[in-house]
Amino acid sequence: MNTGVKITAFAAALAATFGTAYGVGKGVGPVEEPKKAGHGDHAAAPSKGADGHAGHEEGAATDASAAANLPGGLQVSQDGYTLAVETPKPAVGKSVLKFSIKDAAGRKVTAFTTEHGKELHFIVASRDLGTFRHLHPVKAADGTWTTPVDLPAAGGYKAFADFKPAAPGAKGITLGVDLAVPGAYAPKPLPAVNRTATVDGYQVRLGGTLNPGKAGELRLTVTKAGKPVTDLEPYLGAYGHLVALRDGDLAYLHVHPNEGGPGPDVSFTATAPSAGAYRLFLDFQHQGKVRTAAFTVTAGATGTPAEAPAPAAGEATHDAGGHEHG
Repeated sequence: MNTGVKITAFAAALAATFGTAYGVGKGVGPVEEPKKAGHGDHAAAPSKGADGHAGHEEGAATDASAAANLPGGLQVSQDGYTLAVETPKPAVGKSVLKFSIKDAAGRKVTAFTTEHGKELHFIVASRDLGTFRHLHPVKAADGTWTTPVDLPAAGGYKAFADFKPAAPGAKGITLGVDLAVPGAYAPKPLPAVNRTATVDGYQVRLGGTLNPGKAGELRLTVTKAGKPVTDLEPYLGAYGHLVALRDGDLAYLHVHPNEGGPGPDVSFTATAPSAGAYRLFLDFQHQGKVRTAAFTVTAGATGTPAEAPAPAAGEATHDAGGHEHG
């Protein structure tokens, strides 16, 4: 079994930086192609020395240090690798996404280290965190990745590529890039805080806390018809996969289970990079099918969050689940 992965908290001094992260507006209107961020979008102008010239070395060191402390998914480029999407404006409904990972020289990367059964993990989520897709793209010989996707509505989305290059000394990286599905768009509010999720007749109960700057245990218990599910099946080499996305900038946390299984409990150790609201997505497999249970939690809140009321009959719910294979 995989051991729990602890997500290192970033320095509190970076909180102001995160406050400038891109977010979808609250107005109603068509979605346009997102502006691609340049290097200047992430760093302050370098200071000038006594001779009036910019202190490039000091500025570069500061930028590199700040980037190293960012949570995953907030950068399109990191450590010399870039997530290049060829289809930044997919259509509503079924479409195909194409992308590649490019190195510092602009070449498509073809060699990756297999982790949790895959060379690369690919996630697409809507900016309002109501839609979540864990996709399984296929890589061509030239390094181009392709995957089908079904996006239910127009609006802003973000794609995440979680991978580890096969280059010597390379570390795991999560890159993120904006997608825009054209059409009339009205953002939905973040789903209410909840401790229980129901999917396909399964009930998943969330226990524990997500703490800012401090490791904590998240324990998810799977039942069906009131009975514990004790025969969860391995999915990508684990009994559960958990992705946490921070409301606002969609900072990405990807953790894997602690020792245990095959159910009904799946335990994770995670650290939130800051206080605030997060959306948690648990993938688990039973009877040959992968399902996704979604939760909204608040890191840094005191007390136990109240249960959100169950949606009334006919009430629209967020499209949290989705697994598609190339």
